[in-house]
Amino acid sequence: MSEVLSRREVLQGLVWLIGAAGTLKAAPDPQGIGVTPMMVPLSPSDPAAVAVGYHEDAKTVDSKEFPTYQPGQTCTNCVQAHGEDGHWLYCNLFRGKLVAADGWCKVWARKA
Repeated sequence: MSEVLSRREVLQGLVWLIGAAGTLKAAPDPQGIGVTPMMVPLSPSDPAAVAVGYHEDAKTVDSKEFPTYQPGQTCTNCVQAHGEDGHWLYCNLFRGKLVAADGWCKVWARKA
């Protein structure tokens, strides 16, 4: 049951395979920033979140524990966070996870 394929058939199959792979890889990105429907909110107990002192609500940040915190600092006005103003934003620090717009962490830096 040995079937010889022509070079044309092999190339056509390769082109089809590359096209299919590209279609599968291109997940929907409604905001154009890497946010996909499969992303989940970041848990404050996630080890990466704990490492940077992430809080889902900046109003709950203890300024004695986090002296760099200033009232008014939130993920919404941080350079690391992207997306339309809403409840959840994409953050450069947490790949595949979303942060609360009203959140805060000690990596906060003002948007220009």
